[in-house]
Amino acid sequence: MAAFPVPGSRRRIRRTHLITAGCAMALCSSMTAPATADGGTTSTKPTIVLVHGAFADASSWNGVVERLERRGYAVIAPANPLRGLYNDSAYIASVLDSIKGPIVLVGHSYGGSLISSAAAGHPQVKSLVYVSALMPDVGENGMSLATRFPSELGTATKSVPYRAGGVNGTDLYLKPDRLHQIFAADLPESTTRLMAVTQRPVATTAFSEKAKVAAWRHLPSWFLVAKQDKAINPEQERFEAKRAGSHTVEIDSSHVAMLSHPQAVTDLVLQAATAADSARPSLPATGSAHDARAETSLTGIAAASLVAGAGAVLLSRRLRRPAP
Repeated sequence: MAAFPVPGSRRRIRRTHLITAGCAMALCSSMTAPATADGGTTSTKPTIVLVHGAFADASSWNGVVERLERRGYAVIAPANPLRGLYNDSAYIASVLDSIKGPIVLVGHSYGGSLISSAAAGHPQVKSLVYVSALMPDVGENGMSLATRFPSELGTATKSVPYRAGGVNGTDLYLKPDRLHQIFAADLPESTTRLMAVTQRPVATTAFSEKAKVAAWRHLPSWFLVAKQDKAINPEQERFEAKRAGSHTVEIDSSHVAMLSHPQAVTDLVLQAATAADSARPSLPATGSAHDARAETSLTGIAAASLVAGAGAVLLSRRLRRPAP
């Protein structure tokens, strides 16, 4: 005689299947979530590092910082020493060393030279963003690029000797009566008057020292061309972006686009950050601890599925037995 389930057993069987499947899914999820050394889960959201250029300070990024933080990004805007390409890029590289996780590195003006050098060989830097910036290749410097693409900046600076720590050098300042026209024509004159008073000078070595590396040759890059730039020739910016194969946007802006068009700059940085977010490291071809963890997770998932399936079968058979 055929065995029939006892009354109500069909509902119990169905509920048993659902519970067992849910347990298996929860177990799989817990086994596949990447974990940090302290037991937490990892996040690929990059830290955004904003490097200012000559005649400015980190506050020039304030409008961009506010917008990025509202989007949930950690942001650092270090003080650029403005003492020379080699000194300054080494300093920025040390800042990068202090950051855990992926990094999107952004440079404005002379800051572009620094990020090209500081990011070289740094595994955490995932992308570079240039905002109306210098982007020298190996053997180039700011002076050689300006010779090929002249701008009005050369007539708008004054030289002032300085002494510091036993070193003698020459600082460059923007002439106060030229700053508005050359540097920030799309900002109110009341703002540019304050910028002229509070500007930070840059040592001439910032533009004379030649680049030894060019990280943009190995990293994806984004470039904002400021079409009304009088400090760096927009044709130079286009040349640099095209040579690097950068994702490029052009806007009607003066040299200080991050001040006059902070949303446009933020949007470009977010493009680079989103690309860094979506990047996933591929597994190495040879065996490693990463491979072992991946194989262990897959083995655990398979085992969980088998256990869940076997449990469902056993429970179903037990519930289908006829009543004594």
